[in-house]
Amino acid sequence: MPEQKYISASCSIVHGIVSKDDKLLYKEEGGHVKDFLLSAYKRFDIDYPKFYKMDSLSKLGFLATEILLKGSMEKGKYEQDKTGIVFANRNASLDADLNYWESVKKIPSPALFVYTLPNIVIGEICIRNNFKGENAFFVQEKFDIPFTEFYVNDLMDRRNLDACICGWVDIAGEEYAAVVYLIEKEKKENSILFTTKNITHIYELANG
Repeated sequence: MPEQKYISASCSIVHGIVSKDDKLLYKEEGGHVKDFLLSAYKRFDIDYPKFYKMDSLSKLGFLATEILLKGSMEKGKYEQDKTGIVFANRNASLDADLNYWESVKKIPSPALFVYTLPNIVIGEICIRNNFKGENAFFVQEKFDIPFTEFYVNDLMDRRNLDACICGWVDIAGEEYAAVVYLIEKEKKENSILFTTKNITHIYELANG
């Protein structure tokens, strides 16, 4: 029988609001998404110079994951190949694709071209945290929560992962949303079961 998994923590960044475990951490109304992401980066006192070179999708997923893990999973808790990542979104890397296309009209930018794949955000997170477990990025019309539950459970059971970061990370122009979850086999004091119902509840709260 498959081992039960738990949601140890969740983080959302939607419409200028950053929340963790359903608690408001930061809010900034108005302004452009790039300005907001930079403000949030500074607000949470993250020290990672490479952040400034990332595209907006990678910045969004990176920030959400940094906030998710802080105080929830200490660095080095698991072996490098025991933590996986499973993300999904609707617009793939369209935001970076459009920016790169604009640069082509003048001089093509290799710095922008690097980010014209949606799974680059996973790579940035893995480099930052030395994660080497299984990972996947799916492009879906909407967040397919039952599929995510199935896929993460299957990965953790078959690939023997101890933890997995999963969720929705999407951006297109000024529209953006990230809702990410830390899933572990270990049950903690405030953990809740990793089920479609609980994933959906957190996602719907984040999106109003």
